[in-house]
Amino acid sequence: MWKRALDRAGVREPRLRRDYTEQRRAVRRFAAAEYAAARILLPAALLPHVVAAVAFMHETDDRIDRGTPDERLAALAEWDGLVRKALAGGDSTLPVLRCLARTAEHHPEVRVHVDEFLRGCDREVAWRTIADDEELEEYVGEYSLPALMLTACLLAPEDVPARAAFTEGCHLLIRAMQRIDFLEDLPEDVRAGRPGVPADAVTRHGADLTRPGAALGRLVEEQAGHAAADLAAATPLPDLVAPPYRPFVRALVGVQRLRLDAVRRAGASLATRSSGPSAPAAALLLLREAVGRVAWWRHDL
Repeated sequence: MWKRALDRAGVREPRLRRDYTEQRRAVRRFAAAEYAAARILLPAALLPHVVAAVAFMHETDDRIDRGTPDERLAALAEWDGLVRKALAGGDSTLPVLRCLARTAEHHPEVRVHVDEFLRGCDREVAWRTIADDEELEEYVGEYSLPALMLTACLLAPEDVPARAAFTEGCHLLIRAMQRIDFLEDLPEDVRAGRPGVPADAVTRHGADLTRPGAALGRLVEEQAGHAAADLAAATPLPDLVAPPYRPFVRALVGVQRLRLDAVRRAGASLATRSSGPSAPAAALLLLREAVGRVAWWRHDL
């Protein structure tokens, strides 16, 4: 399966095949569910390029997420230079960047989103709290959406109006995902001194983010409600992509609903424990989409 995917993606040089395989192993370690969905539901020719984009995003986040703010800014500046050099020359000493460069050759739109993502990393490095929904929207627009578009651009329709609608749907989806992330990771973020739940909402509810209580429960439900509204608005997103990509996009949206359900069940207990989607429910979702994909493929023959 993987060798066939590399062939169909146009990756034939032995060193690059090893590089992509290394990134595949990394993605399987830190994003097992997402990799499983991509492997099962995406066309083989696209899988290595999705792996390259996800691996690059993770490597970037890992490099800029350690140390003091000044150390993180320095790490970002160094990484920015390495990335731009790799894209300009088509090569790098780092396997993750060699893969990114090759993927950008096959899919030139990736370059635009790499540039936007790197610019948005300035905000990711600098923020300590999110003041309100307006600042959350700025964070999503400058960092979270460009991060999503690194992979989503590989699925985007070619038609300009449809592409605009697709991007807006991705914006709604990632805004919901970001709220869910901030709720799921609440204990870890509070310990790090960087809670992502808007501070004005915390104050309005009188919530203590460090311990369960009724006020925190109301805060969680409010934020979950905002995420649910965005997910509902993003429901048409799968219909905006080509038929071979629809099962994957439906599964992506569906998993966010499962994550949201888990957050709502956890409620105020999120002060002391993180949450995540039900593994059996996620597996059933992937199975359903996989069966549907096979049925569509047979019908289209």
